[in-house]
Amino acid sequence: MQLKYNRKKSISSSLGRIIVKISLALILFIVAIFLIEKVNFPSPEENYKIDITNEIKQLK
Repeated sequence: MQLKYNRKKSISSSLGRIIVKISLALILFIVAIFLIEKVNFPSPEENYKIDITNEIKQLK
């Protein structure tokens, strides 16, 4: 019969992996923000002027 050798992970190696994953996620988030800023989304060309004086008078 062969014995299993279970070696525990050290705290520094597991902490290092967590730091690497968080930094990669942060870098991807920042890159996504910069890419979204480069896209020109359409904006309305005319300004809407809505007269709401009648609605205000009705509420009073």
